[in-house]
Amino acid sequence: MKETRILVVDDDDHIINTLHAVLRKDGFKSFAARDGVDALNKIDRENPHLVFMDITMPGMNGLETLKRLKSKKCSPPVVMMTGYSSMNTAVAAMKLGAFEYLIKPLSVSKIRKTIEKVLSAYHIPALDVNSDTGGLEDGDTMIGNSPAMLNIFKMIGSAATTPAETPVYLYGESGTGKELVARAIHCNGKFPDDPFMAINCTALPETLLESELFGHEKGTFSGATERKKGKFEIAANGTIFLDEIGDLSYELQLKLLRVLQEREFTRLGGHEIVKVNARFIAASNQDLERKVKEGTFREDLYYRLDVVNIKLPPLRERKCDIPLLAAFFLGRFSRQCSKNIRGFTQETMAILKGYHYPGNVRELENIIKRAVMHAKGELILPCALSGLQNRITCTENLPIKNANFSESRDYILGLFEKKFVSQQLEKYHGNITAAAHACQMSRQNFHRLVVKHHIRTDYLDE
Repeated sequence: MKETRILVVDDDDHIINTLHAVLRKDGFKSFAARDGVDALNKIDRENPHLVFMDITMPGMNGLETLKRLKSKKCSPPVVMMTGYSSMNTAVAAMKLGAFEYLIKPLSVSKIRKTIEKVLSAYHIPALDVNSDTGGLEDGDTMIGNSPAMLNIFKMIGSAATTPAETPVYLYGESGTGKELVARAIHCNGKFPDDPFMAINCTALPETLLESELFGHEKGTFSGATERKKGKFEIAANGTIFLDEIGDLSYELQLKLLRVLQEREFTRLGGHEIVKVNARFIAASNQDLERKVKEGTFREDLYYRLDVVNIKLPPLRERKCDIPLLAAFFLGRFSRQCSKNIRGFTQETMAILKGYHYPGNVRELENIIKRAVMHAKGELILPCALSGLQNRITCTENLPIKNANFSESRDYILGLFEKKFVSQQLEKYHGNITAAAHACQMSRQNFHRLVVKHHIRTDYLDE
């Protein structure tokens, strides 16, 4: 370990000194460079085992330095660092061969875990892709600084470097951005200028969907007055995105499996073999493994699709991204509505962060859009959130009694029992038998809860 050499590349002396202190305390030999040119020179002279490199630097930035470094035959693993994470920089870093991508400020434990990870996998070569970064339009931008989204960005970059024959499977709830991930993989792939063909497997009847995918020859069926190319053919070297593939019929599943295996097909009513060069990306908000066990989705197709698997987290699992997302949507819709809205009040943001978002990012986007439309001043007030506060579930603000788990759990359970029983008694005018029957409880157990929580029934009609 003491012979392990680590180069720190950053124009911030505080970052350099912090990393030096950690590295040297752990027995590593560390040295620094303050720009990309200096870094390349020191890498040639010192031959470090590992490089920590900032993205934003004067002159040659970190991504350009990484690109030049990876053009060499032998290069050390590189951990990129940034003060602000965006999808494009994360994807670019992984495409260019970064071993890891970290967000500042860096904790000591994170630095040590990263070094351990690099050293344990040192024999694995980093990705080597020397192509320019694809750009996404404003409407296709993915936002997030959370560890979950950072991991998604890295997986996009890795997936984009795989051969087109490698399918990608995206799994996540509705509104989590599966199509955005698919488009990001496409835009960062080898053929970003070729078509991105998005097909919703639930939007068309089976017969029309088959024609839409495979195309047809003239005279194949009534109304087929000319040859029509299908999406598989039009996609060329681009990407075929099959959304909600879990709803694809069993017959079409078999035909799709053959296309994935043979990379060719024939148009409906035709005999000419058509080659498929595009990448297939499938997405579903359903659990395909469960559908396989139920016999409604082909097991062989599932394993053919599930080569690169990316699971998108629901928004409720990355709530630290809500302020970033809200600010992004606020800027977009303020421009569209020609309004000068500069932010949210603290109370408004607290409400936004407290909501559960069953519709995920798409729901947040619509909430902000409506808020901008209703806003009268320079700040978004709670009243512009269309009663969102009333929809926040009671579990978001549960009263925690104390640090003892069992006591706090019993306290919450007691609150629920009392409220539930009281509401049922009121609904059935104090008739314990009717209330118990409606709740599918025995009268004895229901009455026990009435007594336990000292619930009065004398003011109710018996």
